[in-house]
Amino acid sequence: MKNKLFARIGMGVVASQLALIILSWLLSAMRQEGVRSLLSSEGIRWFIGGFNNIVASPLLVCLLLLLVAVGTIEKSGVPVLFAKNHPLTYRDRIALRVSFAFLIIYIVIICLLTLTPHAILLSATGQLFPSAFSRSFVPLLAFGICLFSVSFGVMSGRLKTLADIFESLTFGLSKGAPLIVLYILIVQFLASVGFVFMS
Repeated sequence: MKNKLFARIGMGVVASQLALIILSWLLSAMRQEGVRSLLSSEGIRWFIGGFNNIVASPLLVCLLLLLVAVGTIEKSGVPVLFAKNHPLTYRDRIALRVSFAFLIIYIVIICLLTLTPHAILLSATGQLFPSAFSRSFVPLLAFGICLFSVSFGVMSGRLKTLADIFESLTFGLSKGAPLIVLYILIVQFLASVGFVFMS
């Protein structure tokens, strides 16, 4: 069901991109001021030559890291903690305590790197925003989620081998692949709108 919805959205974005290409060509042929054609030599060079720079944004990195984190949550069995009809086993309770211990240690380390005087992750002026911490907030969050989830999965016996752990880290990427494709289509379309109308 989700894949059909993503496919419809994707096809809608592709259709919009094609319509924009034709519209930009028509408007530039009519000598509309401030409009550049995607079918001109400049437009084709921009579309093909700038594709990597347009797609490779911090937003893509955040999306990939969040997909990894969500995948580890699902694959490690963390949703069991919130299931009403599934009582926690003794092993689950031990795994939960160990996972929280790891998470608390991780949070303490982040606090030491950000909240102490002259902390490493603060900006040169001692500010939290903007700083190395604020720029890396999503990676730090994703790593914390992965640490909690993987430690819970290992301690509860749901992730038994290194291959299981690795699979949990890639699970979200495989499930979220349609989102990555949608991201690429939407970002390229928005950049194309900017190229055509914001000269």
